[in-house]
Amino acid sequence: MSKKVVILLHGVGSNGEDLSTLGDFWHPLLPNTLFLSPNAPFAFDQANVGYQWFSLIGVTAENRPQRIVEARRAFDKTIKALLAENNVDFATDKVVFVGFSQGSIMSLDALVSARYPLAGVVAFSGRLSSPQPYAKNSDTPVLLIHGQSDPVIPWTESQNAAKLLTKSNFNVEESYEPETEHTISSEGAILAAQFIQRCFA
Repeated sequence: MSKKVVILLHGVGSNGEDLSTLGDFWHPLLPNTLFLSPNAPFAFDQANVGYQWFSLIGVTAENRPQRIVEARRAFDKTIKALLAENNVDFATDKVVFVGFSQGSIMSLDALVSARYPLAGVVAFSGRLSSPQPYAKNSDTPVLLIHGQSDPVIPWTESQNAAKLLTKSNFNVEESYEPETEHTISSEGAILAAQFIQRCFA
């Protein structure tokens, strides 16, 4: 029987358990869905707690794309181990990536590099910094949600991502929340759940 799977990808300095609460919130809206929320593969290098997909030390707009490329190997190893552990197979199951902040950066990178046949991608408070050219794959819908009061990653980064993705023939939906800072609002979470329902339909 085909599984419906949501993989939650946390932000820098956080952990899988922190973002797993989103899966708990979604459970009544997305019944019979497997929620997986792994830790990023590297210890956060600016504190004694948390994890990161790549280091932010010395990161710039110019070197961020290369950081993302270098992070792919460990990211893919993490995802493949998670899928194997839970008997998830892209050939038969529907998988949606949901990222927050740095997790969104990695989710969008997985999308535009076409490394996984995803049923959908949700990116909260993220940016698209992967090196071009992007793989054109209009079969994977994308939802970008961003608070316009975000002091960490400007909401215009999601706006720019939408333009780039649309140019590459992705089906993109956008939602911008005037009062929301660098977080996931309850309204955004419900909107994302409705989007995921459509991805699984």
